[in-house]
Amino acid sequence: MLIADDLDKLLEILPDFVRNPLEQHKDRKALIEVVMDLGRRPEARFPSGPTYLSSRTIAWQDLDFCIRRIGNFSNDNRSGIERTLHRISSIRNRQGNIVGLTCRVGRAIFGTISVIRDLLERKDSILLLGRPGVGKTTAVREIARILADEMEKRVVIIDTSNEIAGDGDIPHPAIGRARRMQVVRPELQHQVMIEAVENHMPEVIIIDEIGTELEALAARTIAERGVQLVGTAHGNYLESLINNPLLADLVGGIQYVTLGDDEAKRRGTQKSILERKASPAFHVAIEIHERNNWIVHEKVDQAVDQILQGSFALTQSRKTDQKGRVFIECKQFISNNSTLSKISSKKLQNFSVRGSFNNSYSLSSVSNNYTDIYVSTKSSNNLLKSKKKTTIVPLASYPCKMFIYPYFVNLQQVEAVINTLNLPLFITKDAMNADAILALRSSVKQNNKLRSIAKTRNITIYTIYSSTIPHITHTLRKVLNLNLFSQISCQQLYKNKNQEEITALEEAREAIEKIVIEKKQIVELLSCVANLRKMQHHLVKLYNVKARSFGEEPNRRLRIYPQ
Repeated sequence: MLIADDLDKLLEILPDFVRNPLEQHKDRKALIEVVMDLGRRPEARFPSGPTYLSSRTIAWQDLDFCIRRIGNFSNDNRSGIERTLHRISSIRNRQGNIVGLTCRVGRAIFGTISVIRDLLERKDSILLLGRPGVGKTTAVREIARILADEMEKRVVIIDTSNEIAGDGDIPHPAIGRARRMQVVRPELQHQVMIEAVENHMPEVIIIDEIGTELEALAARTIAERGVQLVGTAHGNYLESLINNPLLADLVGGIQYVTLGDDEAKRRGTQKSILERKASPAFHVAIEIHERNNWIVHEKVDQAVDQILQGSFALTQSRKTDQKGRVFIECKQFISNNSTLSKISSKKLQNFSVRGSFNNSYSLSSVSNNYTDIYVSTKSSNNLLKSKKKTTIVPLASYPCKMFIYPYFVNLQQVEAVINTLNLPLFITKDAMNADAILALRSSVKQNNKLRSIAKTRNITIYTIYSSTIPHITHTLRKVLNLNLFSQISCQQLYKNKNQEEITALEEAREAIEKIVIEKKQIVELLSCVANLRKMQHHLVKLYNVKARSFGEEPNRRLRIYPQ
């Protein structure tokens, strides 16, 4: 990680009794800011804590000494040192005189965003959340350089307080080839955002500190025009952003919806509920809690829906160590509005998913079922091409985890069967999030909407004659038997196999999942030798479908039939 801070230029504006102790301080490279308040001792703030720099108190002359060496303060009481990233903020009294200065150290840290490099390559709009001082602006600055220099995109930075590209008319080299548009007054930021799109034809717009309703509306307008957005906002969690009436539009906004009696009963909620109002302006939300600990919500729309419904969501925690290695842990998150049953919550407490990759790799895909993380150097099209380029990390103890939606079935009996048999099934109260539907046969016939949802989302409806323990047990076993292999760990499948065997198994797996199961069609595999066909036959049994061998050697091949 390369750090450029121009610290000497900041020290030059400070009085001698403040500058000299800092120059000799052992942690000067970690300095966060210097605080100078009238009538108080000067204070330096480090990650380890604050330190007084002198026993002498700050006088009017000391403040005047600093003010004359920096530029004019803007309407937001901020100034800077030309061609540096440092920020000097002032505190004024009632007469408008400056009685305090906060000299914030600005640093360009190259290599900070390796933890989310794969998200930038997907061209999704990204929103960074976090408390002040956690490193959002530093990350945005590095993102601008990566997008402009390495990915060769047309990047425009809306630099309201000159904090991203530094003070002065010439931007700091840390932003690379990205262009910077300055804002005359902070309240005009939303107008400059729209102007950037209309006048300069950007592919990416970067905005720091979105904080008003007009700026949120401008971000939505830019997103609807097909321009990639990268922005920051204050707020520790995605849930706090949803509850912020000024910024809720960034993640789609919320509205109250009144349900009918039948729908409210089906969902198990009140008649008046909160739902997402529109598509989010940002596709990915990242919570920065610490400089080396980032929480990633890869699909903001789904995350917001799950929070509003009170269901649990899986989030990614990405951390970096001193060697630059990135560690990913997928774990459950339950919002404060959670309506999950105590049994379901208890099951989720110990559920977590882990994986890791070096900076030389990029995260190519995380399976939707969170059973494997695949790490590849370039592409996910052929993950099993080379053992040197591909790492398969086992993530979960269960071979599969499915969500089942009970409809007109006794919920307590379903939970009792799941707990007694220790089945890897979770109950969901939203049919849209279900992998399978368990319904009473007589009730399904009268519900066209449920059948329509199942047909649209390709969800199987399993019907039972009566809501009794034996019927429920038999059907749940059938559900798991049919879907057992769909989430089996690839590490188990390809363990101790050579490249030829892996290729044959991968061909059979792709054919079964994408043609036999999805399209209900017969498929023939390529001809192969007997030992490879034997392994393919074993794979077919795991999927609970049928297959026969046809042809004469050496052109004998496998034909697979739908169930």
